[in-house]
Amino acid sequence: MSSPPRSFRESSPPQALGRRWSQFTYRHLSTLASYSPSCPLRVIAHIDLDAFYAQCEMRRLEIPDDQPLAVQQWQGLIAVNYPARDRGIGRFTDINEAKKLCDNLICQHVATWREGEENWAYRDDPMVNTDKVSLDPYRMQSRKILSVIKDSLPSNLQKVEKASIDEVFLDLSAQVHTILLERFPELRNPPPHNDPAEKLPMPSVAALDWQADALVDLDDTETETDDPDWDDVAILIGSEIVRDVRAAIHAQLKYTCSAGIASNKMLSKLGSGHKKPNGQTVVRNRAIRQFLSGFKFTKIRNLGGKLGDQVAQMVGTEAVGDLLLVPVEQLKLKLGDDTGVWIYNTIRGIDTSEVNSRVQIKSMLSAKSFRPSINSVEQALRWLKIFVGDIFSRLVEEGVLENKRRPRTINLHHRHGGQTRSRQSPIPQGRPIDKDTLFELAKNLLNQIVLEGNVWPCANLSLSVGGFDEGVTGNMGIGAFLVKGEEAQSLKRSPWASHRAGYMRLVSHGALAHRKPVGLRTKIITAASDAAWTVSVGDPGMLRPRASAKALFHHQEASTSLDEY
Repeated sequence: MSSPPRSFRESSPPQALGRRWSQFTYRHLSTLASYSPSCPLRVIAHIDLDAFYAQCEMRRLEIPDDQPLAVQQWQGLIAVNYPARDRGIGRFTDINEAKKLCDNLICQHVATWREGEENWAYRDDPMVNTDKVSLDPYRMQSRKILSVIKDSLPSNLQKVEKASIDEVFLDLSAQVHTILLERFPELRNPPPHNDPAEKLPMPSVAALDWQADALVDLDDTETETDDPDWDDVAILIGSEIVRDVRAAIHAQLKYTCSAGIASNKMLSKLGSGHKKPNGQTVVRNRAIRQFLSGFKFTKIRNLGGKLGDQVAQMVGTEAVGDLLLVPVEQLKLKLGDDTGVWIYNTIRGIDTSEVNSRVQIKSMLSAKSFRPSINSVEQALRWLKIFVGDIFSRLVEEGVLENKRRPRTINLHHRHGGQTRSRQSPIPQGRPIDKDTLFELAKNLLNQIVLEGNVWPCANLSLSVGGFDEGVTGNMGIGAFLVKGEEAQSLKRSPWASHRAGYMRLVSHGALAHRKPVGLRTKIITAASDAAWTVSVGDPGMLRPRASAKALFHHQEASTSLDEY
């Protein structure tokens, strides 16, 4: 059970204020408690681990923080810590060149699965022809960090989205609302005339203590001598919460991370990268225009790729400041109404996407491109065992053992001579999923392909599972078929009552997700060398144009190296 965070330091003492009423209303304050994405007081944080893979290896090897280290995958570097970056080494630096730049550089190869073995390991002799990259060590550390984050927040006031293996979004709005009422008792009073549209009184503080936060400069039309309003106070409280979370991660696990705190996901993500490593950036509402003007719009979330290139070609620049000068009607004319309006709002810092506590994985894939190609069923079966082990460990993370989620299908893809053949099979319901079950299914699919002939040499083999069901009961005991308690009684009352009881049971078990318009769903494809891939439904609340959705490739639980394909 999570406990509330420690007491927060009070803001500066009250002083005479220049104006009496806030620009915000009692309704705004109320919607803050309900995580409303349209609330102007909302507080969203993005926490990003610093050079995460490199930090994992430094903690594992107990290497001092000032020791240059890079994480190696075959002959490339996929992560570089900050001491090594200070020597001019980057992720795409050739290994030999990197060692010339820094003679005491430690190059630690990622763990690998090996043909004929059922477990991954760190090896002195990793070989691309017999090994396959494993990201499991990093996933395990990621789970520990996520656990610390959740334990640092009140259990009944937390909304946490794992955005990738090394980053999370936090919607702190409800917690901030609670703290506002604690610190400012005047906010507990009902609005005048019981009208939620009435303005709030101004905060009883005239200065705010931001400690060591990197505070983005205000817009040209604003000054620091202006009295703070409730959005400033709310984001200050959010920054204190995030500072405590980051401190807990470092105290318990020794990892450093950077954070951005703002009124939405887009701005908080840009903020987390503003003062790396181990920094925290606050983007106040009064500083949004100033903050964004320093970016290329192609760096903004969901505005890269083909859409970003199209806009840059249209306006002849990638600068947000220049794009701000383009009228919305011109953007709509050139890009279509929806896309034009979306871009117009985005570069002005408007983003109503929600923090999703659960981003559902739609499928899992484990693959290997063979160099040289493999030439026998025996070799293929050894690799299928590795794929099964890889996928099963991820199914355990998804709750397959607790019947939270369960895939319905298993798929095998085989490539020979430029031709790819695929076979699919249902996963039998009514019994638990384990490694043996998955391997037998995979072996049967391989046999089907082999019987067709002309399958060797094989250049690529991959195994995937998909079609997940939520709140599965098909592999539970007889208790799964019994109707209990309130739901049983509701059967006697009315069809609607029984429907609602069943619905609430599913909700309580986390089996139902929010329904969103199909047009706003974007597949997020994770490619990690020859490690496991996931395809997820990501951030459906983000109002982005359909044209850009196809080009959105998000780094989730994946290395940043070039894929082995």
